[in-house]
Amino acid sequence: MKILILNGPNLNRLGQREPDIYGSETLTDLVKKLESYSEKNNVTIQSKQSNWEGQLIDWLHEADNAVDGVVFNPGAFTHYSYAIRDAIASIDVPVVEVHISHVHAREEFRKTSVVAPVCIGQISGFGFTGYEMAIDYFWRRNRS
Repeated sequence: MKILILNGPNLNRLGQREPDIYGSETLTDLVKKLESYSEKNNVTIQSKQSNWEGQLIDWLHEADNAVDGVVFNPGAFTHYSYAIRDAIASIDVPVVEVHISHVHAREEFRKTSVVAPVCIGQISGFGFTGYEMAIDYFWRRNRS
């Protein structure tokens, strides 16, 4: 089973950016944790991060029929990128939207996700564990 992990803008700043909200661990720490978690569950992951909307769209297109699922933290693009929303809608591979912080308990603008309607689910507020929860969902889905 293959899962693509996509992280959007500013997630390369984890550990430095607002540690009171996002914690002190880095994107490298996240990737290492996910690799370890995935190995235990016989899942292959590929992790990518970009601050560029077009790059994320290209990776979503490339994921179509190439992976079993996408775990995607679109960052701020969550709230306004209809281009990313349309890219998700255009592929057959299922996408789970993930957020480290509890977006519904934060600023008003963060409570609206334009990508949520085209994702199979949303996980928010569980820190790095939310990514593991999404991987676990795909693993369980693949077994049934």
